Formats: sequence, C-alpha cells, structure tokens
Amino acid sequence: MGNSTFSEIKNNVISKRFSNIGYLPRWIIFAIDVFIVITAIIVTYVILDSLSVIYTSQLERPFRAGIIILVNAMFFLFYRTYSGIIRHSTFIDGVKLLVATTSSYLFLLTVNYSLVFFFKIKIFLSTSLFITYVISFLLLFLFRILVKNFFEKYLQSDDKVKLVKAVIYGADANAISVANALRTEKPSRFKLVAFIDKYKKVKTSKSILNLPIINQSKKVHVILRSLGAEALIIAEKSLSKEETIALVEECLEYNFKVFTVPLITDWEDQKQISNQLKNFAIEDLLERKPILLDNHGISSQIKGKTVLITGGAGSIGSEIVRQVINFEPHKIVILDQAESPLHNLKLEISEFADKIKIRTVLADVKDFVAVENVFKKFKPDFVYHAAAYKHVPLMEENPSQAVFTNVIGTKNLADLSSKYLVEKFVLISTDKAVNPSSVMGASKRIAEKYVQSLNFYLANSKRENKTKFITTRFGNVLGSNGSIVPLFTKQIQEGGPLTITHPEIIRYFMTIPEACQLVLEAGAMGQGGEIYIFDMGKPVKIIDLANKMIRLAGFIPDKEIKIKIIGLRPGEKLYEELLNDTSKTLPTHNEKILIGQDNFDKFEEVDILVNELIATSKKASNDEIVGLMKKIVPEFKSMNSIFETLDA
Repeated sequence: MGNSTFSEIKNNVISKRFSNIGYLPRWIIFAIDVFIVITAIIVTYVILDSLSVIYTSQLERPFRAGIIILVNAMFFLFYRTYSGIIRHSTFIDGVKLLVATTSSYLFLLTVNYSLVFFFKIKIFLSTSLFITYVISFLLLFLFRILVKNFFEKYLQSDDKVKLVKAVIYGADANAISVANALRTEKPSRFKLVAFIDKYKKVKTSKSILNLPIINQSKKVHVILRSLGAEALIIAEKSLSKEETIALVEECLEYNFKVFTVPLITDWEDQKQISNQLKNFAIEDLLERKPILLDNHGISSQIKGKTVLITGGAGSIGSEIVRQVINFEPHKIVILDQAESPLHNLKLEISEFADKIKIRTVLADVKDFVAVENVFKKFKPDFVYHAAAYKHVPLMEENPSQAVFTNVIGTKNLADLSSKYLVEKFVLISTDKAVNPSSVMGASKRIAEKYVQSLNFYLANSKRENKTKFITTRFGNVLGSNGSIVPLFTKQIQEGGPLTITHPEIIRYFMTIPEACQLVLEAGAMGQGGEIYIFDMGKPVKIIDLANKMIRLAGFIPDKEIKIKIIGLRPGEKLYEELLNDTSKTLPTHNEKILIGQDNFDKFEEVDILVNELIATSKKASNDEIVGLMKKIVPEFKSMNSIFETLDA
C-alpha cells in the first residue's frame, strides 16, 4: 500500500471520528482558557529566571499566580469568551479575547500601582504582567485558530470528491458574503476557486478570502475552463436581466452549471446557505420583460366586491384566486369540479379567511342548475371563467366533451352573468382559438363568439345594468397542469428521452402569474366586447426549450439525455397565432396588452347555431359534431386529424 493511499485512509478515519464530535460544554472551554493562562504564567517565570531577574514581593509566586489566574477568569466570565463554538471562531471572538486579556492586564497593573502609591507595597513586577498578558493572548488566539483549521481541514476532506468547483461572478459585498456563507456551510456543496470582476478595476494579483479575483477580459466560459470550474454562481447584484440571460446562455452552451443567489438581506434562513442558490428556471430566460399591473385600476373595481372564479382549483384559476385576494374583495367564490385540488386550495388560503369571506363550491360548469344556485346564493359582481378542457389530443377523441365544458359551460356562465346583473365577465381563452386546427381550439373560438355577440346584443338593448363581456387570449403557460415544462422535467428526472412532436414546432410562452395578471388587467380596463392579447415576445422553438432544460439540469443534450421526435399529434399545428388574418389590433395604456378587433356575428345567429351544436353533441356522432363546429367557425381546418376529411 502506497503512502498516498495510507494518508487518504488516515484522513478519512480522522474525519469520521471528529465529524461525530458534538460541541464542547462551555465549562470545558473555560477550563482550557484558564489552563492557557497558567501556561502563560509558567512561561513568564521561566523567561524571567533565565534572565536572572531578581524581584522581591510581599507574596510568594503561587499566590501571585493565583491572583493573575483569578482576575483573568473573572474577565473571561464577564466577556463570555468561552461562549463561542471554537471551530466556528470569527474575528469577533478574537476581539473578545483581546478585550478580556487587556482588561485583566490593566486591572492588575492598576491594583499593583495603587498598592505602591497608598501602602508602599509592590506585589507584581510590571514587566512580568506584560509578558504574561502578551503570551496568554497569543496562546488563546492560536488555540482557536488551530482548532478551527483542524476541523476545516479534516471535516471537508471526506466531501472533496462531491464538491462542485465553482466561480462566483461578482466581487462586491454581496458576492463576498455569499462566498463566506458557502465556505462555512456544512456539509459543503461547492469548492470556490475564484471571483470574476466584470468591471475590470482590479489587478489579477488581488484576492478576496484567499481566492483570486479574475478580470473579465475574456469570455466567461474561457475563464471557467481555465480554472477547471464546473459551475458559475451569479452574485453580482448590478446585472441587468439581459446581461444575466447572456451569461446563462453562454454557460449552458458550453455545458457549465449556473446558479443565481438573491441578496443576502433577502435570505429567509441564514443557516441554509445552499437552499438560497437555485438553478435558473426556464421562465427566467424568456426574452420579455414582465408585465406591470395597473394595481390601482384593479383594486378600485374589485375591492369590497364578490368575485366568482370558475376552474378555481386549476393552475390558472388558483393563481387568479391568489392574486385577487391581494385586492381585498368582500368575498371570493371558488368553483371547480375537482374535489382534492379544491380542498387543498381552500387549506392554502385559509389564513385570509378572517379578512375575506372564502367559499368553495364543488360543481360542474355544464350543470346549469348547480351554477344558477351559485349565482342566486352569492350574487357575484365579477366572474373570471377559467374552467375548460384544454388538452388538444383528448378533445380530438372526445369532441362532445369539448362542447359540453368549453361551449355549454361558457354559455351557462355568460347567460347567468347577464341574468344576475354581473358587472364584468372575463373569459379566459387561448391562442389555439385563432384559425383553429383542433376541436379544442374550435370549441374555445365558439365560446369567444358567443360572449362577444352576447355583449353587443346587450349593448344595443334597452336593458340597464348590462354585463360587460371581455375575452383574454394568450399562449402556452409555463408550469400549468399538463404543459410542456412539467413533462420535460419529469422526463429529465427519468433519464430521458424528451419527446418532441416536430423539430420545427414553435410556441409562445408566458408564466402563470403573467397570464393571471393579464386576466385581472383586462377585467379592469375592459368596456365589453374586447379580446385582449398579450405581447408574448419572441416565439420559442420547442427543441431549443428542451436543450435549455437539459442543460439547466446539468446534463448534455443528445449524450446524457436524448431528444426523440414522435410526430405531430392530432389537431396540433407547427405555429400558433394570436390573431386571425382579418383581425387588427389597437393599443392600450399598457404597452404589453393589445386589443384584437375580430369580426363578430349577430347574437341571434350564434345562439341558434350554439343551441343546435349542444343538441347535436348529446346524440350525434363525432363527425356530425365536428362538422357543425366547422360551420360555426369557417376558418376551422383540421390538421393531423381524422376530421380532415370533413374539410374536403
């Protein structure tokens, strides 16, 4: 067995043995400190004797030594120098030791000269007190340094194989705090090797915490590779979102892990350091600034009102509930047919029950009687209609169910909103309703047509207290139930492959909070009949999204995690649209929200066709149902579907 192997085994044994040591009781540390003072006194006497210093005192050496020990012990107790954990000693502990030993020295010196002045008695040799003071402080300080270094060396040695070599991007106070926190954390996750300074103000010879500061004179990936690092921790607080995205993209392109960390002052738990570091979520890399809400406009309408949210236990509906709570409505009524999610949401928001009345209703929107009972009982002022079936392939196989929930459900809610004088009704639609290629998209377009035509019918009627019907239309929502990101996440956790329907497929994306903010903003600004469209930035190529998610998870695409092309699903198209070819847009006070101007049909005609569709869906074949849907929505052209024959 070689020397290196024997050394490794020895270190592992020592590490395991000392890692199991608990913190020493304070009285033991106090006793060690007193013993060090005794040692300092003995060393002092040895030095004085070697110099043949002759000194006559009124007290013998043991009594003089006892007084020095007693005084030092008194100040150790007063300043609590024993209370710190030795292995975690800091600069503050060193200062406390200095203050305690200095106080002891000054006290003894004062007593000594006072006795000389008043009684002509001299107990201590001043030089002896000074030597004892210096030696005791140095030994106390050295003891703590040795213990701290010992534990740092041996307790970290067993984790060296697991540590991720990382570079901190930034050299300001926040970056230094992060580095300090990560170096003292147990168990360690990272081995820090350097700082990167983006401002290029320091010379390369400078260092912080014994780590070099590297000027960003080269690309970050080049610096990381030269240092043998595996990860970049972004701790520079002055970076813009564009700069941050560029850094992340560069790291991902060259297969480096990248983490971000909030300001130290924003940490909830200072002890859980690594928990504050997080991988970039894919929504952090959307090339679009977040939408800003007109909070005053929303609050002025919702505050003190009763709000009904359908599909309230779903990913979109539940986020609307959370955001509406912030605007202090009088009552929130959450309607959903999913029992467990509805119960879980009620438990989640129960803390607000003392400020806002929260009611949950287990019902299906296609059940007219059940929904009317809700309107009779609660008399809502606002209705946010988020209940819908949304999975394209499932609706291709079950067109009658798409009609029952997406069309009948919307018709029920819209008719009852008008009957019970609701102020505003907000329909949550989808970009798949534009030039639909699927049953799901067509069902949502029919729902849009119904509420739009109903709005203009009511606007031209003589009835007062007319309900304003508003539609919001947006693309894919990151993180929603059944969406692509959770699917990719699950597939990555399982080791792949990631399944993509087509290499050229692209989609618009937004986050759940952004989607719900659009709904609230539209409800506030809408005057009835509008279709609000969100500026979703650049469309995202799904294969690029898959590659980014694989890299964010720390894997190499097509090597460690495969990507598999499985072909377009029924009803799916390559490119989603936010507007029909004949539609135009108008700006709003929020530059990220546009009004789509679609041609609308007369309500009497739409109502007849919708009622015919409802009757057909209850008894006819799938072909007859879809055929009638195509009559109501002439631009509905099926893709990758058995219903393509109906277009011929």
